[in-house]
Amino acid sequence: MKFVAFERAAQGTGASRRLRITGRTPGIVYGGAAEPLAIELDHNALWHAIKKEAFHASILDMELNGSESKVLLRNVQMHPFKQLILHVDFQRVDANTTLHMKVPLHFSGEENSPAFKLDACLITHVVTELEVACLPADLPEFIAVDLSELKKGTSLHAKDLTLPKGVKAVIRGRENPVIVSVVAPVAEVVEAPVAAAPAKGKGKK
Repeated sequence: MKFVAFERAAQGTGASRRLRITGRTPGIVYGGAAEPLAIELDHNALWHAIKKEAFHASILDMELNGSESKVLLRNVQMHPFKQLILHVDFQRVDANTTLHMKVPLHFSGEENSPAFKLDACLITHVVTELEVACLPADLPEFIAVDLSELKKGTSLHAKDLTLPKGVKAVIRGRENPVIVSVVAPVAEVVEAPVAAAPAKGKGKK
């Protein structure tokens, strides 16, 4: 994806506030050999861009002063209750440097799995994104996860995922965390109806 940025001369809290009033969003670009650079972006264009998954999980082309450079979106600061982006951070990308990035997982085939079709199991997506390490050229926009072979009594773990070439999962904490869990349905217990007691006054005369 491509976006346009402009150099930002005035800095500070007051300058950023005045910038937002004019429909611009302050930001910064850092990383690489160059010094951090203060930038500004059109708020409306940025607002529509952040709604797209690819803007968060892929390498972006930033046009600045007539030239393009590769960057990653690293942080978006939102207003607590207004539909307003307060600040954005971008990181420069070096083609020869391994980067760490959270990539969304796209699940498919769940409705065709034996766990769902035959055993009516509850299938839960425990994790919806995965942190990976790779060179910029190998960064996938998403990772496809096929659930069509899921069976009752099994779960899908991080090491079960098929990752694109050149991409490695970055696992923190648990050695092999659960990605998708499969829970068998709880059998319903039907209680026998209680016989109604005879009404008073309706006995034999």
